[in-house]
Amino acid sequence: MVRAIVGANWGDEGKGKITDMLAQEADIVIRFQGGSNAGHTIINDYGKFALHLLPSGAFNPNTTCIIGNGVALNIPKLFEEINEIVSKGVPQPKILVSDRAQILMPYHVLFDTCEEARLAGKSFGSTKSGIAPFYSDKYAKIGIQVNELFDDEVLKERVEKICVLKNCMLENLYHQPPLVPEELMDTLHQYRDMVAPYVCDVSLYLHEALKEGKNILLEGQLGSLKDPDFGIYPMVTSSHTLAAYGALGAGIPPYEITNITTVVKAYSSAVGGGAFVSEIFGEEADELRRRGGDGGEFGATTGRPRRMGWFDCVASRYGCRVQGTTEAVLTVLDVLGYLDEIPVCVGYEIDGKVVRDFPATSLLEKAKPVLKVLPGWKCDIRGIKKYEDLPEACRNYVEFIEKELEVPIKMVSNGPRRDEIIYR
Repeated sequence: MVRAIVGANWGDEGKGKITDMLAQEADIVIRFQGGSNAGHTIINDYGKFALHLLPSGAFNPNTTCIIGNGVALNIPKLFEEINEIVSKGVPQPKILVSDRAQILMPYHVLFDTCEEARLAGKSFGSTKSGIAPFYSDKYAKIGIQVNELFDDEVLKERVEKICVLKNCMLENLYHQPPLVPEELMDTLHQYRDMVAPYVCDVSLYLHEALKEGKNILLEGQLGSLKDPDFGIYPMVTSSHTLAAYGALGAGIPPYEITNITTVVKAYSSAVGGGAFVSEIFGEEADELRRRGGDGGEFGATTGRPRRMGWFDCVASRYGCRVQGTTEAVLTVLDVLGYLDEIPVCVGYEIDGKVVRDFPATSLLEKAKPVLKVLPGWKCDIRGIKKYEDLPEACRNYVEFIEKELEVPIKMVSNGPRRDEIIYR
């Protein structure tokens, strides 16, 4: 069985916890897109961790963790993460890296940083992890695949071509020193030595695993609204955040994905620029940010305060639809226990007309939230294990959201730990 775990919104929905939890039963967990530009916060018996590249199955010694071909592979970052979790008592994870994954290079980070500085007030709010330049190079066919690390002749020719192109921009647009081919070759040799023991034909490995009936999880990064086609373009990421891409980013047939678990937050949060219709500000936002998540709503990669908002039915229903959701997971429900009343965005007013369907960005920029206020439950729900034991107002909130999403909510998370989950 193949299950994809993806986000319905802007990212930060709590996918890491859900993957960590479901990985207890998984044979294989695969990261299929994105890079170290976003993180999954996980709290389990080993402690609290922020994973960026390492699949969230890394805490189960029986799970094989795979970096798929769709990932922006920052090799030093991957091994830094492995060493960090092992130093905290986690057993050495089983890792495989696709021979077709492409390598994120230090010059990608440099270009990302320079471009954000050049754009100044009109920047994308990038994490400066090199993601946009990496994917630009991949599709311009000047990236470097892992398998090419083992052929110096191919590598040398590739590096020389890259330096001609990159140095033209570095010197004339960004006024930076040029790349030196010999230095790049040295870096790539170091990367080769680090990754060599883990390289695998992942698509073939998964083909065999599927024949054997293995339990496979595809782990997505960010959420529907950051997808370059279906998100809030151009304030999106550079890889596809949808479950459909899991087949491509891992190397399996699309019909093998039979379960799409979409993680939805009980309120909204976002990092980076772009339209955010249900956003709240001031003390109201500060209070929700302070109480949110575990230790507050701050980016797992950047530490930046997240933008906060009320639950957005329009965006979340759309996010579930484009994912092809078969079941939803509602997270951080416990955070809302302090509120007397909980506003929910049920529509967008655009040019005097109320809509329930999520529009393209040009219209989204004009949208104002239409709010409905639901009663709060005014108590702490952490520790509750059965859905029927939740306060009535809390159950009503879950069921209201379920009706708006038009997909079943099968799990409700009422705390940051792996075991703080209610099955419905």
